[in-house]
Amino acid sequence: MSAPRDRLEEERRRTTARLAALRGDYRGFVDASRDTNADDEHDPEGATIAFEREQVAALVRQAEQHLAEVEAALARVEDGTYGRCVVCGRPIPEERLEVRPTAAACVGCA
Repeated sequence: MSAPRDRLEEERRRTTARLAALRGDYRGFVDASRDTNADDEHDPEGATIAFEREQVAALVRQAEQHLAEVEAALARVEDGTYGRCVVCGRPIPEERLEVRPTAAACVGCA
């Protein structure tokens, strides 16, 4: 099962890098708004710093969730249950795992 492991480890590397970049962006928004009294809430030119910060925070949460799914899939590889539906126990089709390597359930149970 090295192919699934390799695929998942690559997904972990990509997600970890994306998460680091997003956290850096988030810190940038927080730092930009910390020492200013600018009223960006009334800026007619575009999105507010608060809006941008919350948008990046949502992306951080999504990346963290995806990373948790990758870790769970790697644990299933380790214990030999990867590729089996956690609900019904039937095999998850290879096509589904190609598209969504973190899938824990077959299409019918998902």
